[in-house]
Amino acid sequence: MGEKVNLTHGKISTTLTRLAIPIMGTSFVQMTYNITDMFWVGKLGSNSLAAVGTAGFFSWFAFSLILLSKVGAEVFVAQHLGRNDEEGAQNYARSAIHLNLILAAGYGLLLLLFREPLIAFFNLGDAGVIKMAVGYLTIVASGILFMFINPVLTSIFNGSGNSKTPFMINLVGLGTNMILDPLLIRGIGPIPALGVYGAALATILAQLLVTVIFIFIMATSRDPFFKINIFRKVDYTRIRNIVKLGFPVGIQNGLFSIIGMIIARIISVYGPGAIAAQKLGSQIESITWMTANGYSTAISAFVGQNYGAQKYERIMKGYAAGLRLMSIIGVATTLFLYFYAEQLFGIFVSEPETIAMGASYLMIIAISQWFSTLEISNQGAFNGLGKTVYPSVVGIVFNVLRIPMAYYFSRNLGMGLNGVWWAITISSVFKGLVLFAFFYIIVIRKYRKTGII
Repeated sequence: MGEKVNLTHGKISTTLTRLAIPIMGTSFVQMTYNITDMFWVGKLGSNSLAAVGTAGFFSWFAFSLILLSKVGAEVFVAQHLGRNDEEGAQNYARSAIHLNLILAAGYGLLLLLFREPLIAFFNLGDAGVIKMAVGYLTIVASGILFMFINPVLTSIFNGSGNSKTPFMINLVGLGTNMILDPLLIRGIGPIPALGVYGAALATILAQLLVTVIFIFIMATSRDPFFKINIFRKVDYTRIRNIVKLGFPVGIQNGLFSIIGMIIARIISVYGPGAIAAQKLGSQIESITWMTANGYSTAISAFVGQNYGAQKYERIMKGYAAGLRLMSIIGVATTLFLYFYAEQLFGIFVSEPETIAMGASYLMIIAISQWFSTLEISNQGAFNGLGKTVYPSVVGIVFNVLRIPMAYYFSRNLGMGLNGVWWAITISSVFKGLVLFAFFYIIVIRKYRKTGII
């Protein structure tokens, strides 16, 4: 089960699909974690959803820090294995884990110390919502180590070409979370109803179990690559290399989450129902970008190993195959979100006003789905080549533009909430088109002229 896979041989479409499907499954597992929480918290009302959604921004920002080690682990492991340097790959995996543990400890402590002023930033205006958000954030921060380490361990397996093992492990975590959510949120027998705090506790306990299984699988693996001794001396040179590679991606995601917080503040003037609509809507929409991110990770690992092996033609064929599949998914989710917007929201909430706001969100955001898959697929290809700056610059520029666009559309043009949704959609369209143009100019044209990348 815990063994690496060589991605530099075999039929390209078959190899890429076998790698991608478990990674996409892992992404859907993460999405289902969030959807499960939203389903049970939604039964408590829009105020509870708003509280979880607000605190959730800091889990979102945490992923920016995780990316510093995750991207480096994925790319360096893949590239070193591609050139048959297993020792180098293992050393980079170890250094990624060291960096991840340091970041988890620092960020968790920051959240615990400043949880109240951090929640106060959102100007929620409801004492009950504020109290729930602070309590939820406190529990999440206390167990954030497990939320940090699992994506990095997953990326080490993915970079080695073994995407099935992390999928199975994360699936166990999902099953645990789905059982614990109703038990801890609503209570049963001697277990008290903990409400939103139960949702946070269920997630942390499920993540803890995932970490334990990862450690067990790696310790008992027959493949010596996975027997990583984290108690060896910290290699600061490799950590710097990992940070250098992951920094643009981390900055992009960090700014994205900060921009999301500012957008949430703009939305907050429309009440807790609007915040709940945006938070739940983004979770439903994640069916697209979770799928695309999963395939993007597969493309990154595939490109990384073949780049290390200098098999450039194989890279281009794999890139084209990935883009075709992502286009199909992008079009399908556009139709699904647009035509079933109200039904999807009705699964989670019962307030007609929240359903109406949420349905508008999904119908407008549906227009950008194909372009989002275009952006994320090209990002994976760039990352696999170690060129993380280009997708990060494109993402940062158009994400920042969302703020003035949201203000202008919602207030100056009088579009209200729909103006915010249109700002998100338009920026996503441009991100996909511009990043594809960058990849064509920087990589594809060079390959056509020289035969190398």
